[in-house]
Parts: sequence; structure tokens; C-alpha cells
Amino acid sequence: MPQNKTIVLTGGGTAGHVTPNLALLPYLEEAGYRVCYFGSKKGIERKLLSDYPISYTAISTGKLRRYFDLKNFTDPFRVAGGFFEARRALKKLRPCAVFSKGGFVSVPVVRAAWTLGIPCVIHESDMTPGLANKLCYGAAAKICCNFPETMKTLPADKAVLTGTPIRDVLFTGEKAKGLSLCGFTDEKPVLMIMGGSQGAADVNKAVRNHLDALLKDFQIVHLCGQGHLDPALEGKEGYRQFEYVRDDLRHIFAAADLIISRSGANAICEILALRIPNILVPLSSGTRGDQILNAASFRERGYSEVVPNDDLDQKIEETVRRVYEDRASYISAMEKSSQSEAIPMILDLIRSVEK
Repeated sequence: MPQNKTIVLTGGGTAGHVTPNLALLPYLEEAGYRVCYFGSKKGIERKLLSDYPISYTAISTGKLRRYFDLKNFTDPFRVAGGFFEARRALKKLRPCAVFSKGGFVSVPVVRAAWTLGIPCVIHESDMTPGLANKLCYGAAAKICCNFPETMKTLPADKAVLTGTPIRDVLFTGEKAKGLSLCGFTDEKPVLMIMGGSQGAADVNKAVRNHLDALLKDFQIVHLCGQGHLDPALEGKEGYRQFEYVRDDLRHIFAAADLIISRSGANAICEILALRIPNILVPLSSGTRGDQILNAASFRERGYSEVVPNDDLDQKIEETVRRVYEDRASYISAMEKSSQSEAIPMILDLIRSVEK
């Protein structure tokens, strides 16, 4: 172990770029590292880190888009500013390593670390690497990934199949507490709907269009995203809606018999780790298609059923009932997954490269 046992974590833009870092945090602290976090000034990562007693360094950042946007003329200057801010902070801290979970805030941090000779381990959650991580390949000592299919797209001497770090707290959920939080009984199975931290408008609409039919056989807990509560449905028997659940999410997971979810990599890896039968509805517009590929991989391995976004309203009732009836086969396939050692593997990688 080096004399300076400081490590910098970075990543942000969405919860999926932050929660794996939070999963690593207690293990890094237990191993004797002092953990510092580099994130954006206004991103979700700052809010998610607010309850943790670790140093947070806010840097300027911008999005590097593949499409036309007026911000394309100004964001490169923000990224450049973030590079120099990150470099000054890193030079002062002199960490032994940087671990990056991706998102555009990570680019100036990783590139700045490289200029200072600080080794970086980066993690790619999706099957196809995002632009932010691609820009960091040259500066990375090791590149972790989730999917076997991703290995062939990464530099062979750097790629390691680790899976995603999963927060230990998710495995401590209690079904009885989850049912109580939702005002449910144990007389009907629980269908959980989640669309990510921002919600999923098409999923929300399909669920609510078929709510009465689904409630005949299921109790439904609906994580609908900020600003997407439906006041007309408050108090409806067997249905409970939340904008977002944080600390109690583990209990709701424990109560869930079936999940409908978007197919962001972090979300589906948590579902896999918890062995919950699931229906994935990949986001298809406004993305590079990563959710479609993530979902296809899970379907091929028998972990999930997949319904295209445009077909959900038509197929939701039939698919929910069919997957629930066949839930044992999905659970059996997930139990055969070998991707459960992400945290110790990543800790070993950090130790192997640290300065």
C-alpha cells in the first residue's frame, strides 16, 4: 500500500454513474483509503453524496454531443476549465489512483490524472461504451465492464470483465417493511414499476392505462420519477406511487415479485443481483441504443423478458401475467450468473495499478 492512501472517485450525470461508486465506498474505507469525490457543480452526484462524510470537489463540465446543439460551442470551454480545475485539485491531493464510473464529468478528471501520472481504473456499465469513457481509454490503466460482449470492443490489454458493484444495503431489505411502506398485504403479488431517477413517461402511461386490469391480480408500487405523480390516483386501493425512493428502496425490492424497468445497466444489474423476475422496456429514442443492447443480452441469457417501448401499451397485461407465471425459470437463470464478485475484483485492480 502506498504512503498516500487517498483515492479519487468520479462519475456523474445520472444515478447510474454514482451508485456503483457508493457501493465501493465502504470497502475502500475499510481497506484504509481516504476517499475523495470529484463531481460536477450541479449534477445529481452532488445530491447523492451529500449524506456521506467524504470530501467533494466540484468541477466545471459540459456534455460532448454527437448532434447539433448551440451548447456545443460553449461546452468544450467548460470541459477545458474542468480539466485545469481537476488538475490543480489532483496535484494538491496526489491520490494513489482514480476510479471513474463514467459520465462527462469524468473526462476532465481522468485526463488530468493521466497528465500527472496518476493511474486510473474506469468502469463501463453498458454493452457499448459511451463517448465519455471512449475519450478516457488512452488514460486508463484498466477498463472494467459488465457484459461479456463488451470485451471485444475494448483494448485487450486493459479490459477486465468485473460486473457492476452492487450496494450491500440492497440485500438487507425486509419484505414486511416493504409491504407496510406501500400499504399492501401479502394476499396478492407485488408488481414494481421503475423508470430510473427521472422516470419514464411511456412506461408510466402504459401502467396507468391498464391499472384497473392489472390491479385485479397484482398490487402495484410505482416509482414514477420526479414531477410524475398522478394526484387522481392517490389513495387508490392496491396502488402506491412515489417520485423516488432512496433509503427504503431495499425494502420495496424485497417485497417485489416482478419488476417492469428501463434497461439502464446499473438498474438491471441490481435486479439481476436480487434475482427478481423482470420485464425490460429499453429506452430507444435520444440514446445511442445502449439500453436496447443491454436488454437483448439479458433476454438471451434468460434473465429478462423484453418489450419494445412502442409495444408496451398493447402488451403489458399479457406480458406481466406470462412472466409472473413463468417466474421460476427467470430466477433459475439469474441464479446461474457468475457476476457477483465485482467489488473484490475492482479493489484488486486498484491495488495492482496504484502509485
